[in-house]
Amino acid sequence: MSSTPPSRTASSPLRDRKLRRIVAAYTVNRLGTWFGFIALSVAVYEHTHSAAAVAALLVAGQVLPAFAVPALVARVEAASRRGELSALYLFEAAATAALAGLVWHFWLPGILLLVALDGTAALAASALLRAAAARAAREWSHGRHAQIATAGEEDLPAHTYAGQAGIALAGGESGLGPTEPARGDGADRGASASGVIDAREASALDAERRANAAINIGFAVTFTLGPALAGLAVPAFGAPAALLIDAVSFVICGAMLLDLRPRSDDADTSSVRARVRAAWRHINAAPGLRGLLLAEAVALVFFEFSPPIEVAYAKSTLHAGDGGYGLLLGVWGLGVAIGSILFARSIRRSLGMLLSASTLAVGVAYLGWAIAPSLAVACLAGLVGGLGNGVQWAALISAVQRLTPESLHGRMMGAVESLGAICPGIGLSLGGAIAALSSPRAAFLVAGVGASLSTLAFVRLPLGSLTVAAGAPAATDVEPEWAPADSSQSRDSRASAQISP
Repeated sequence: MSSTPPSRTASSPLRDRKLRRIVAAYTVNRLGTWFGFIALSVAVYEHTHSAAAVAALLVAGQVLPAFAVPALVARVEAASRRGELSALYLFEAAATAALAGLVWHFWLPGILLLVALDGTAALAASALLRAAAARAAREWSHGRHAQIATAGEEDLPAHTYAGQAGIALAGGESGLGPTEPARGDGADRGASASGVIDAREASALDAERRANAAINIGFAVTFTLGPALAGLAVPAFGAPAALLIDAVSFVICGAMLLDLRPRSDDADTSSVRARVRAAWRHINAAPGLRGLLLAEAVALVFFEFSPPIEVAYAKSTLHAGDGGYGLLLGVWGLGVAIGSILFARSIRRSLGMLLSASTLAVGVAYLGWAIAPSLAVACLAGLVGGLGNGVQWAALISAVQRLTPESLHGRMMGAVESLGAICPGIGLSLGGAIAALSSPRAAFLVAGVGASLSTLAFVRLPLGSLTVAAGAPAATDVEPEWAPADSSQSRDSRASAQISP
């Protein structure tokens, strides 16, 4: 036996090879996706010279798939054989290769159809991959606890989250306070069987949050590098070549995940419809959560004015070309990376304050784009918007999870994913229409004013005492009696659009 106690070694779930492989596959996928996203946006705009056509492209790839994704995820989860997740990535590779041919011989209806099919597979694969990462982290944590118990070291170090949870539960507390953990002696900790069990689960939740943070880092890195690299590749090699790079990234992901089986424990006993209805009942029972989702829905509409008009804004308004378009997105991505770090370091900050400030930052950024006289000024505004982006979605996910019992986390995250796919479709359409009827600057002005005003909705929500800190009790105006004391996690930011992993 090693002289170093097991409880003090291998402290990160990223030491697990399967989890590292999942995070690596996610990162490769996100990097390749940027090549496809920019290539298609540029190709469609160059052939149509229409912001509305770019908006149609984004609606086809994001909004329409949102209605088919729940059934597809349920089907893959119910599969008993391995390789179903890899099959989704291989389908994306084939669809993207076909898109390269359609861009070469441009045909917009065929492009929109393939983008819708590819988007359905992409959203389902992303949801399943995130679930697999959380599952791998929990399995790693449970294995660590079994190793500790075998070594006769059942007490976890008090400086760890799991150790603090064990202290609090053994001492008769229902959870840790937002500023100071409850205290107890070692005898109490060892004597409390329920405390050991709950500490084990708390440690698993902590490992899950670490896994989600790793995925967020991968997202932030690709958000920074992806647009810049794609902005260089598209003008240098052409849109079809960039799409083939994207297709190769899907093949790599599929190969990395061949042995992964994203099977749900209740896949054989519970229907998708029943799970969705349970989540809907919880939303109706918690007015604070319902208000939070409604406020985010309004904000997302204005946030998503941007994607369909960014190409026209960079190339026609700022006269910055393809490289300027990529640079604009890259600077926004840099802001997302910085914002993600700021969020991770804001453990004791109110989630209500973080949501309000980050939403306002995005609104101010769009106002800056509306009046920016040059690419340099637009990039500065984009950095501010990226900072807000990096905080806003992560704060929303944390707040929703804190206001939801653990048994409903997966379903509520599915509801948030749907919200993040459907509501932006309204913004994509409105942004493209306003830009087509007026100008990109006018569209950004409307988006900036709307996003800034939506900040008021977050300010009015009763989230002041709700913090990011693990173990802090959730604060909501109406809390169901079965809600747990601690249900906080973190997860990847936006999915495929500008503001929402």
